[in-house]
Amino acid sequence: MSGGLLVWCPFPAEEEARRVAGTLLDEELVACANLIGPMTSLFRWEGERQESAEIGVLFKTHPCLRADMTARLAQLHSYTSPAIMIWEAEAFPPATASWLADLGGS
Repeated sequence: MSGGLLVWCPFPAEEEARRVAGTLLDEELVACANLIGPMTSLFRWEGERQESAEIGVLFKTHPCLRADMTARLAQLHSYTSPAIMIWEAEAFPPATASWLADLGGS
């Protein structure tokens, strides 16, 4: 499988986002993690409207790592049900494709 995945996940604090991103990088489950924030999240949870300060992380990985990466991300995350959103990326420069293919062992 070729291509790339963009995986979005919010975290409650920058320290946790950095720790989880570092672990996923060290375990070679992602090629990159962009920390984006701080941001304010407005959401519904358990039937109530809530608001929270969060840090978003955009991970880049190879499609063959989807299951392992998302399972590990959920395991490392402090939220009971972290919002893990995945987009398949089909258009990017050859250098990016090669970078992600190296991660995926292709």
